[in-house]
Amino acid sequence: MKEKIISKASDLFLKLGFKSVTMDDIAGEMCISKKTIYKYFCNKELLIDVSTQEVHQSLHHVIDTIVSKNHNAIEENFEIRKMFKEMFQTTDTSPLYQLKKHYPEIYQKVMSREVNKCNMWFKQNIEKGIQQDLYRKELDIDVYVNFYYILIFSIKENTISEKESRNLELEALEYHTRAMASPKGIIELEKQLLKAKTQ
Repeated sequence: MKEKIISKASDLFLKLGFKSVTMDDIAGEMCISKKTIYKYFCNKELLIDVSTQEVHQSLHHVIDTIVSKNHNAIEENFEIRKMFKEMFQTTDTSPLYQLKKHYPEIYQKVMSREVNKCNMWFKQNIEKGIQQDLYRKELDIDVYVNFYYILIFSIKENTISEKESRNLELEALEYHTRAMASPKGIIELEKQLLKAKTQ
Protein backbone atom coordinates (compact mmCIF):
# COMPACT_ATOMS: atom_id res chain seq x y z
CA MET A 1 0.00 0.00 0.00
CA LYS A 2 2.84 2.40 0.83
CA GLU A 3 4.29 2.06 -2.71
CA LYS A 4 0.84 2.63 -4.26
CA ILE A 5 0.39 5.83 -2.21
CA ILE A 6 3.82 7.10 -3.30
CA SER A 7 3.07 6.29 -6.94
CA LYS A 8 -0.33 8.01 -6.94
CA ALA A 9 0.95 11.01 -4.98
CA SER A 10 3.91 11.43 -7.36
CA ASP A 11 1.56 11.37 -10.34
CA LEU A 12 -0.81 13.96 -8.82
CA PHE A 13 1.97 16.24 -7.56
CA LEU A 14 3.54 16.40 -11.02
CA LYS A 15 0.26 16.91 -12.86
CA LEU A 16 -1.53 19.30 -10.50
CA GLY A 17 1.20 20.82 -8.35
CA PHE A 18 2.81 20.12 -4.99
CA LYS A 19 0.91 22.95 -3.32
CA SER A 20 -2.60 22.32 -4.66
CA VAL A 21 -2.81 18.53 -4.10
CA THR A 22 -4.08 17.66 -0.60
CA MET A 23 -4.03 14.42 1.36
CA ASP A 24 -7.81 14.34 0.79
CA ASP A 25 -7.24 14.46 -2.98
CA ILE A 26 -4.81 11.53 -2.85
CA ALA A 27 -7.14 9.50 -0.62
CA GLY A 28 -10.11 10.28 -2.90
CA GLU A 29 -8.21 9.25 -6.03
CA MET A 30 -7.22 5.95 -4.40
CA CYS A 31 -10.62 5.28 -2.76
CA ILE A 32 -8.98 4.90 0.63
CA SER A 33 -9.29 6.86 3.86
CA LYS A 34 -6.94 9.71 4.70
CA LYS A 35 -6.14 7.77 7.88
CA THR A 36 -4.54 5.04 5.73
CA ILE A 37 -2.15 7.58 4.21
CA TYR A 38 -1.25 8.98 7.65
CA LYS A 39 -0.42 5.45 8.77
CA TYR A 40 2.60 5.61 6.43
CA PHE A 41 3.25 9.37 6.19
CA CYS A 42 2.81 11.62 9.21
CA ASN A 43 2.45 14.75 7.02
CA LYS A 44 2.31 15.95 3.43
CA GLU A 45 5.93 17.21 3.48
CA LEU A 46 7.21 13.69 4.18
CA LEU A 47 5.10 12.29 1.33
CA ILE A 48 6.43 14.99 -1.04
CA ASP A 49 10.01 14.23 0.03
CA VAL A 50 9.61 10.49 -0.63
CA SER A 51 7.70 11.13 -3.89
CA THR A 52 10.44 13.39 -5.29
CA GLN A 53 13.00 10.66 -4.53
CA GLU A 54 10.82 8.15 -6.38
CA VAL A 55 10.41 10.43 -9.41
CA HIS A 56 14.15 11.10 -9.60
CA GLN A 57 15.01 7.40 -9.36
CA SER A 58 12.65 6.76 -12.29
CA LEU A 59 14.25 9.59 -14.28
CA HIS A 60 17.75 8.29 -13.52
CA HIS A 61 16.77 4.82 -14.72
CA VAL A 62 15.34 6.17 -17.99
CA ILE A 63 18.38 8.40 -18.61
CA ASP A 64 20.75 5.48 -17.90
CA THR A 65 18.73 3.39 -20.40
CA ILE A 66 19.04 6.09 -23.08
CA VAL A 67 22.79 6.46 -22.44
CA SER A 68 23.25 2.67 -22.76
CA LYS A 69 21.73 2.70 -26.27
CA ASN A 70 24.92 4.06 -27.82
CA HIS A 71 23.48 7.09 -29.58
CA ASN A 72 26.07 9.63 -30.63
CA ALA A 73 26.65 12.34 -27.98
CA ILE A 74 24.44 14.99 -29.60
CA GLU A 75 21.59 12.60 -30.39
CA GLU A 76 21.79 11.30 -26.80
CA ASN A 77 21.10 14.78 -25.38
CA PHE A 78 18.14 15.24 -27.71
CA GLU A 79 16.74 11.81 -26.76
CA ILE A 80 16.98 12.72 -23.06
CA ARG A 81 15.20 16.02 -23.73
CA LYS A 82 12.46 14.16 -25.67
CA MET A 83 11.99 11.80 -22.72
CA PHE A 84 11.54 14.75 -20.32
CA LYS A 85 9.05 16.34 -22.72
CA GLU A 86 6.96 13.14 -22.86
CA MET A 87 7.07 12.59 -19.09
CA PHE A 88 5.95 16.13 -18.22
CA GLN A 89 3.65 17.01 -21.11
CA THR A 90 0.52 16.85 -18.90
CA THR A 91 2.10 19.22 -16.36
CA ASP A 92 1.28 22.93 -16.52
CA THR A 93 3.63 24.27 -13.87
CA SER A 94 7.31 23.38 -13.69
CA PRO A 95 7.73 20.86 -10.80
CA LEU A 96 11.09 22.31 -9.70
CA TYR A 97 9.67 25.84 -9.69
CA GLN A 98 6.80 24.65 -7.45
CA LEU A 99 9.15 22.90 -5.05
CA LYS A 100 11.47 25.90 -4.77
CA LYS A 101 8.56 28.25 -4.09
CA HIS A 102 6.44 26.20 -1.68
CA TYR A 103 8.81 23.61 -0.14
CA PRO A 104 12.31 25.17 -0.18
CA GLU A 105 13.82 22.65 2.25
CA ILE A 106 12.75 19.67 0.13
CA TYR A 107 13.93 21.56 -2.96
CA GLN A 108 17.42 21.97 -1.44
CA LYS A 109 17.55 18.23 -0.69
CA VAL A 110 16.56 17.43 -4.28
CA MET A 111 19.22 19.77 -5.68
CA SER A 112 21.99 18.45 -3.45
CA ARG A 113 21.09 14.89 -4.55
CA GLU A 114 21.02 15.83 -8.23
CA VAL A 115 24.15 17.92 -8.64
CA ASN A 116 26.64 15.03 -8.72
CA LYS A 117 24.46 12.78 -10.89
CA CYS A 118 23.78 15.51 -13.47
CA ASN A 119 27.40 16.61 -13.58
CA MET A 120 28.46 12.98 -14.15
CA TRP A 121 26.05 12.65 -17.12
CA PHE A 122 27.09 16.00 -18.61
CA LYS A 123 30.79 15.11 -18.27
CA GLN A 124 30.37 11.65 -19.82
CA ASN A 125 28.43 13.17 -22.71
CA ILE A 126 31.14 15.76 -23.44
CA GLU A 127 33.91 13.13 -23.26
CA LYS A 128 31.91 10.91 -25.61
CA GLY A 129 31.34 13.80 -28.05
CA ILE A 130 35.07 14.62 -28.12
CA GLN A 131 35.91 10.96 -28.86
CA GLN A 132 33.35 10.97 -31.70
CA ASP A 133 34.77 14.22 -33.18
CA LEU A 134 31.41 15.92 -32.60
CA TYR A 135 32.81 18.30 -29.96
CA ARG A 136 36.07 20.25 -30.17
CA LYS A 137 39.14 18.52 -28.71
CA GLU A 138 40.42 21.53 -26.74
CA LEU A 139 37.31 21.98 -24.56
CA ASP A 140 37.74 22.53 -20.82
CA ILE A 141 35.22 19.83 -19.87
CA ASP A 142 34.63 20.94 -16.27
CA VAL A 143 33.88 24.52 -17.36
CA TYR A 144 31.30 23.37 -19.92
CA VAL A 145 29.70 20.96 -17.43
CA ASN A 146 29.33 23.84 -14.99
CA PHE A 147 27.96 26.23 -17.64
CA TYR A 148 25.30 23.75 -18.77
CA TYR A 149 24.28 22.80 -15.24
CA ILE A 150 23.77 26.46 -14.26
CA LEU A 151 21.86 27.17 -17.47
CA ILE A 152 19.48 24.20 -17.27
CA PHE A 153 18.68 24.50 -13.56
CA SER A 154 18.25 28.24 -13.79
CA ILE A 155 15.54 27.63 -16.40
CA LYS A 156 13.88 24.82 -14.43
CA GLU A 157 13.71 26.63 -11.12
CA ASN A 158 12.79 30.10 -12.40
CA THR A 159 10.26 29.34 -15.15
CA ILE A 160 6.67 28.86 -13.99
CA SER A 161 5.24 27.30 -17.15
CA GLU A 162 6.44 23.77 -17.96
CA LYS A 163 5.79 24.39 -21.67
CA GLU A 164 7.92 27.54 -21.64
CA SER A 165 10.58 25.68 -19.66
CA ARG A 166 10.73 22.96 -22.35
CA ASN A 167 11.09 25.57 -25.12
CA LEU A 168 13.89 27.33 -23.23
CA GLU A 169 15.62 24.01 -22.59
CA LEU A 170 15.72 23.31 -26.33
CA GLU A 171 17.29 26.75 -26.87
CA ALA A 172 19.79 26.02 -24.07
CA LEU A 173 20.67 22.64 -25.59
CA GLU A 174 21.29 24.26 -28.98
CA TYR A 175 23.38 27.03 -27.35
CA HIS A 176 25.41 24.49 -25.34
CA THR A 177 25.99 22.20 -28.34
CA ARG A 178 26.94 24.99 -30.76
CA ALA A 179 29.49 26.28 -28.24
CA MET A 180 31.20 22.86 -28.16
CA ALA A 181 30.59 21.48 -31.65
CA SER A 182 33.14 20.66 -34.30
CA PRO A 183 32.10 21.15 -37.99
CA LYS A 184 30.91 17.52 -37.95
CA GLY A 185 28.99 18.25 -34.73
CA ILE A 186 27.21 21.25 -36.29
CA ILE A 187 25.87 18.98 -39.07
CA GLU A 188 24.56 16.52 -36.46
CA LEU A 189 23.09 19.35 -34.38
CA GLU A 190 21.13 20.73 -37.37
CA LYS A 191 19.80 17.23 -38.06
CA GLN A 192 18.64 16.80 -34.43
CA LEU A 193 17.09 20.29 -34.30
CA LEU A 194 15.05 19.55 -37.42
CA LYS A 195 13.86 16.29 -35.87
CA ALA A 196 13.02 17.97 -32.52
CA LYS A 197 10.91 20.64 -34.20
CA THR A 198 8.76 18.06 -35.98
CA GLN A 199 8.11 15.97 -32.84
